[in-house]
Amino acid sequence: MRSNPHSLRKNTRAASPAVSAVIITAVTVALVLISSLYAMQMLTRQEAGAEFQTVQNSFLAFDDAVRDIAWDPVGSRSTRFTVKYGSLRLINDNTAVPISASGIDGTYSYSFNTGLVKYQMPYGYGVSGSGSSYILGDSRNVISRLSDSLGQVLVEYRTESVDVVLRYRVRVAEEGQVFVDSTSTTINYVDIFVIRLNCVSSVVENTEFDLVSKNIGTQTLSSDVYKVNAPDPSISVGDGSNPIVLDFLQAGNNPDGARYVVFNLIISDVRVST
Repeated sequence: MRSNPHSLRKNTRAASPAVSAVIITAVTVALVLISSLYAMQMLTRQEAGAEFQTVQNSFLAFDDAVRDIAWDPVGSRSTRFTVKYGSLRLINDNTAVPISASGIDGTYSYSFNTGLVKYQMPYGYGVSGSGSSYILGDSRNVISRLSDSLGQVLVEYRTESVDVVLRYRVRVAEEGQVFVDSTSTTINYVDIFVIRLNCVSSVVENTEFDLVSKNIGTQTLSSDVYKVNAPDPSISVGDGSNPIVLDFLQAGNNPDGARYVVFNLIISDVRVST
């Protein structure tokens, strides 16, 4: 049986547009899928970057709330956080933070534990960088100026994530001198302020929530009277670096010309919960 050559040529010409249409459609679909995937990745990066910036602002607002209620016996405030691409952790750190004085006759020391608030975002969401920097405070553990914030917020870029961590440091302040008539002695009083976070341990992810800070108690612990035996007595916190020199201590009219000091440790306990 013989084939009709005219028929074969006609079929060949008809098949070419059909195959081309299939190829064009497939390529178009592939390009659309690739474009959609790229657009989704870019959108995710933008949203994650926006969340990272917003969380940093929330940390600053939360610090304002803590400082507002720290010395208010019935104080309580809440701060709004939104986490979708990262997670927020409330941690009770078991590492002891020592406070000590040098340049005095005898030993003055106190040690306390405190919590911290930590936000963590994986690098996979496009937030990248290197090193670490403070968006609030600096590396010092003890401060004395009123213009220095008690809060310490560190942004740290790690191998697999970027972390934002809030802690509180210690402030040393001059209260003044008191003349003790019975002993004819002028005594210097130094206040040491501590905000101690009591965190309800938890991990929060993929939600919008309020982080609540509440004052649960304030106490003052006064030390014995210490005689200063060095030209530059100081207060150290933590590893002892960057101590605060108590160069404002006065001898007054003390008959022996010596300087005496009492330390008032003022502790505010702040509970942090979601």
